[in-house]
Amino acid sequence: MKAKLVIFDLDGTLLDTVEDLGAAVNYGLRTLGFPEKSTEQYKGIVGRGIYNLFRSALPPSEATEENVARMASLFLPYYDEHKCDKTRPYEGVPEMLERVAASGAALALASNKYQDGAEKLMAHFFGRLHFHRILGQREGQPIKPDPAIVDQCMEGLGIDRGEVVYVGDSGVDMQTGANAGVRTIGVSWGFRTRSELEAFHPSRIVDTPTELAEAILGD
Repeated sequence: MKAKLVIFDLDGTLLDTVEDLGAAVNYGLRTLGFPEKSTEQYKGIVGRGIYNLFRSALPPSEATEENVARMASLFLPYYDEHKCDKTRPYEGVPEMLERVAASGAALALASNKYQDGAEKLMAHFFGRLHFHRILGQREGQPIKPDPAIVDQCMEGLGIDRGEVVYVGDSGVDMQTGANAGVRTIGVSWGFRTRSELEAFHPSRIVDTPTELAEAILGD
């Protein structure tokens, strides 16, 4: 069935952000005198909000709230300046978004990236497309897999949950959609493994943005 609202994750789904995220976290770790991590390691720990990212990147014995706060003070200005150094849309994603938008479906973003970062990246890479909602991690709001962000994306559209699709690259994304009672589609090109997606039983797992558009539109 064709979706009337398509909600996308950001990191690992629309944009390949892992190198810039990793570089910014490594800057914080390096500045504080802690060991840095590899890009491959970051693929396994991004996607649960920046504070959880810092906790996972810090040595376990050093993952105190004080050090998490110090990491945030270093990460945020560095990432704001360098967030587009290597970040790019995955090949075929802009065309997929345009095709879905042209069908009349509403677009929305539901990310665990902090709100300011999500808004700036979306404006930079997808500014010509209209998104009904662009929602990231916000003070006082629960992060995914809490389903509240899906409900917020649906506000004002007057549609049923059966007309909503949530698209993401991780188990957290699949769990978010399931918790919200909407259809989920996993994408295999992101940061996580196919087996992680399969564990949450999405309605589909797709390998290309073209296949994603067809799944969304019911082609």
